[in-house]
Amino acid sequence: MSKLTVTKGKYEHLRRLSNENHVIGALAIDQRGSLKKMIAAGNPDQTGDEGIIHFKELISEELTKYSSSILLDPEYGLPAAEKRNADCGLLISYEKTGYDATEVGRLPDLLPIWSAKRIKEIGADAVKVLLYYDIDEDPAINDIKHAWVERVGSECTAEDIPFFLEIVSYDASNEDVKSAHYASLKPHKVNDAMKVFSDPRYQVDVLKVEVPVNMNFVEGFTAEGVEPVYTRQEALTYFKEQSEITHLPFIFLSAGVSASLFQETLRFAQEAGSKFNGVLCGRATWKDSVAVYANEGDEKGREWLASTGRQNIEDLNVVLDATATSWLDRVEVK
Repeated sequence: MSKLTVTKGKYEHLRRLSNENHVIGALAIDQRGSLKKMIAAGNPDQTGDEGIIHFKELISEELTKYSSSILLDPEYGLPAAEKRNADCGLLISYEKTGYDATEVGRLPDLLPIWSAKRIKEIGADAVKVLLYYDIDEDPAINDIKHAWVERVGSECTAEDIPFFLEIVSYDASNEDVKSAHYASLKPHKVNDAMKVFSDPRYQVDVLKVEVPVNMNFVEGFTAEGVEPVYTRQEALTYFKEQSEITHLPFIFLSAGVSASLFQETLRFAQEAGSKFNGVLCGRATWKDSVAVYANEGDEKGREWLASTGRQNIEDLNVVLDATATSWLDRVEVK
């Protein structure tokens, strides 16, 4: 398989985002609207910006000692970026959070006062955008998304900063992505989208992607009474196909599953022969701390992060050491 060719500048940024094995063990805390709602659910008085800004600072202070890098947003996360550990790399989100639910297509949009140039100027090592993508949607809608990704890729190339594309799959004809029906479609939706954006025209450096199956429907992983959608062997095959469908480095997102299930999933991927290159893991690490922070205050939230949060990351790092492969296997320097 051909390799991704990067400049020396992009290589150095990727190195800063990675551990000593050239594996990305990144922490994601670029949630905005959803995180505000989570905090407000625990404490109705926490409705302003101060609560979310400070929570991100706590995450950064306590957990970047154990992560190779952190993903933050420029709207609420810049104070947290200043508080990260000195050895921790920085990714910054460039997209607006969410999408306009009144329009078809889940069309993406960029933050109006930011650019790849400005993101690099604040000391970031990578630009990240999230794209909701259904490969089977109206081609006219997907063409808008293709042009949008091309635009970001061109900016990142001009600024010599890595471009991380996060792809979240869905089915435009069915909103329920947790259903057994969607689980049957997911391998095609995830893997074929990766194939699309591996085209050099998009100038993507790292794909941040879902695993290609819903693990809750894999034989041996289902809850009692739930009918599996995939046999164990079928699921292993989908992971292997995912790894082989792209020449780009790719990392897994946690999609809000529990820390233990995410770790089991990485072991499953490794068993399948997946050559994934790390993770960008958010809620699986810290989501249970939100209620503690909102209900019991700053110090209790910090205590949770310093104990359970740290343990979640250290456990994940042990699994990464045993399962993930170096992105150097997929990259050559120009």
